[in-house]
Amino acid sequence: MTPLQLLPGADTVNVADSAKVAIQNMVTGVVNNPSEVLTELTDKAIQFGLKLLAAIVIYSLGAWFIKRVKKILQRIFERKKTETTLATFISSLASISLTVILIILTISALGVNTTSLAALLAAGGMAIGMAMSGTVQNFAGGIMLLAFKPFKAGDFITAQGYTGTVESVSIVSTKLITTDNRVIILPNGALSNGNIDNYSAKPVRRVDFKFGFEYGIDADKCIQELKKIVEADKRVLTSKAKGASDPFIVLSELADSSVNFIVRVWVKSPDYWGVYFDTIKSVYSIMPDKGFGFPFPQMDVHMKQN
Repeated sequence: MTPLQLLPGADTVNVADSAKVAIQNMVTGVVNNPSEVLTELTDKAIQFGLKLLAAIVIYSLGAWFIKRVKKILQRIFERKKTETTLATFISSLASISLTVILIILTISALGVNTTSLAALLAAGGMAIGMAMSGTVQNFAGGIMLLAFKPFKAGDFITAQGYTGTVESVSIVSTKLITTDNRVIILPNGALSNGNIDNYSAKPVRRVDFKFGFEYGIDADKCIQELKKIVEADKRVLTSKAKGASDPFIVLSELADSSVNFIVRVWVKSPDYWGVYFDTIKSVYSIMPDKGFGFPFPQMDVHMKQN
């Protein structure tokens, strides 16, 4: 190792010396044999011009091809009615990937060695991927959600411990609006790997009730009165509706303090909570007037004297 290589900036000095030598050689060649130098420069200029022309042609054809691919993808997404966010993401990803390939091909046509450039891009991509592992996971989760559609905007769901209406689904996160008007942002990575309870997935839902009455009542008459209450609500469906059944009412349990009845009715999904609260109110208002009281918790105590 020479002393020059041990000094700071030694590489820069070597490059400067090489350039100086090349310039001196060119000047010497021009002085001694100008015609040969001119011919060599002309040949190199022609070769570079041809490479430049080839690079321009490659870039122009590649840009046209990328535009055609984007239009074809757009038509496919419109025909398949693909989710807008998923369609935009796939189009952008395809466009960026093809553009990077086109740039590498164009640089290669100019005679530049692209091996080191490809290695640099791969190393940079790996570093970015490791630094943004969480974001990449959310990207992947977003693609899964948009592809399989376990829910859509407007659905009422429970996920990750939160319940609310889906306002929007992006490629990295999902926005929920809770019943008390809070905005919850859920990362798609965790959301796609967790349990999702979608209350709006089906057009009809079953509403379940459990009512307790005093011991000693007429069970058959109680069932008839409960049936009148639920059938009076026009939102309650019957077996004529697709996916629904007739109201179901039975005596289900002889509990410690009450005789319990189960009531099950089918309603349209948007009517679920309205029917739920209105039926409870009607049962509380009507049943006592019909002779069916609601018991309090009670205990019989027997005293034994010695």
